[in-house]
Amino acid sequence: MNWEGPNYLHSAEWHEIVSSGASEIGSRRPSPASACRDRRTPYVLIESLRMPKHSFFRWIFPAILGLLVGFLALAWAITSESTMPVSLVSLFSPGLKVAEFVMPAAHESLAWTFGWFLRIAISVNAMFYFAIFALLAYLVDGRRSPKS
Repeated sequence: MNWEGPNYLHSAEWHEIVSSGASEIGSRRPSPASACRDRRTPYVLIESLRMPKHSFFRWIFPAILGLLVGFLALAWAITSESTMPVSLVSLFSPGLKVAEFVMPAAHESLAWTFGWFLRIAISVNAMFYFAIFALLAYLVDGRRSPKS
């Protein structure tokens, strides 16, 4: 075995590249010739423990869902802020209260003020709900078997 770069180990015996962080570097894998004869065993070109395997459901889907739910929570909070308790509104839409505290008292145009208010509120709500959905995705993914 010889090193070809800082992250990969090349095995001349099996003609495959495996990650330097892989735990099964010393384990035997089928040779390419036996993999061609037996179609049930896949030929592994690259194995990496550093590459995320479920990045869509762990990061991208919670981000999209968090943005959508954060926007809808802000819309609900703005319409029902006067009739609901402040703690309940802050629980479902923390971005609304954060935007109220962060907005400067400078006298700018109404469009500038409202635009920045919405940007701050939607961003904070999206981050809040992304954290919730990413935690749920992590817990659901953690309960799966380690084989998948």
